[in-house]
Amino acid sequence: MRSLARGLGAAALASAVLAVPAAVPAAADGGSPESFTIEDSRITESSGLAASRAHSGVFWTHNDSDDGPYVYAVDSATGRTVATVTLAGIDPRDVEAVSVGPDGQVYVGDIGDNLGGSWPEVWIYRFPEPKKLRDTTVTPVRHTVRYDGGPRDAESLMVHPKTGRVYIVSKREEGGGLYEGPAELSASGVNTFRRIADIGLWATDGAFSPDGTRLVVRSYFEARAYRWAARGASGAGSAGARIEPIGQPSLPMQRQGESVSFTRDGRALMYGTEGVQSRVTRVALQGELLPDSAAKAAQTAKGEQGGSGRESGDRSGAASQDEDRDLLVGGLTVAGAVVLVLGLRRLVRRR
Repeated sequence: MRSLARGLGAAALASAVLAVPAAVPAAADGGSPESFTIEDSRITESSGLAASRAHSGVFWTHNDSDDGPYVYAVDSATGRTVATVTLAGIDPRDVEAVSVGPDGQVYVGDIGDNLGGSWPEVWIYRFPEPKKLRDTTVTPVRHTVRYDGGPRDAESLMVHPKTGRVYIVSKREEGGGLYEGPAELSASGVNTFRRIADIGLWATDGAFSPDGTRLVVRSYFEARAYRWAARGASGAGSAGARIEPIGQPSLPMQRQGESVSFTRDGRALMYGTEGVQSRVTRVALQGELLPDSAAKAAQTAKGEQGGSGRESGDRSGAASQDEDRDLLVGGLTVAGAVVLVLGLRRLVRRR
């Protein structure tokens, strides 16, 4: 009889679950990519992530150290690598970040320092983003980087989408900072990066929003968002920036979270991690976390929907009532199932 009660209880609960409207995964808004898995068996330590400017839905990534001079273009629709770019003449030491600038160039940051900040200089490699996605070999421009104040360990490199200026965040929970490069990187001399703001975080990557109004920096266990504003009225020509903390975007649990990128529309973040067949997870943004341009677009769309006529509003209201009714029915069904299970258990105990 006890097994019968258990069977009836399980059946009742199953019916209750079926009666509750299922949660449907949110579709990517406005054509934004959804979460995806990197299928390429060569990519085992994805350590940087950047949305392509030239190819919708494609993300650039690379392995950590000991892989070679390779950068991979991954199609988020399939998770497959659609191009491998080999950097000729480069023997990378510890590649940690990738970013795409407004000049159509891909910037690769060989900026890691696992010895705790002992290398006197690190490098940034730059090459044009291919117009056609296919395997190719390029000779990148190499930029030598030093920090004002001495060597630093870093894994976060970001190119501002409006000014083209390059920034690096050092990887240090106490005393970490945001460093700004020259207005234009030199290919012949040393580029000195100067500290302009404090960011005390074990930073593994960072990214600017497409409109340049937000900066997100992530670590293994948290992410922070900042409002970004160039100093002075001249904007692009002004050194320094004002950053204002505005919140902490949601961060998925990951094996070893190493990367972050905004989607091209700025409405979501894509978080990457190391590992074989690693998962890139999409997290939608809202409120102050939304970049200015994305928030404006959302407000415009909301206004257009509101002015679409009474009939549309009536349909929306009816749909809302239907959803409320379904939720009520589902809730009552669950409650009834619980009562049924408890009643059967009491009956068993009495026998």
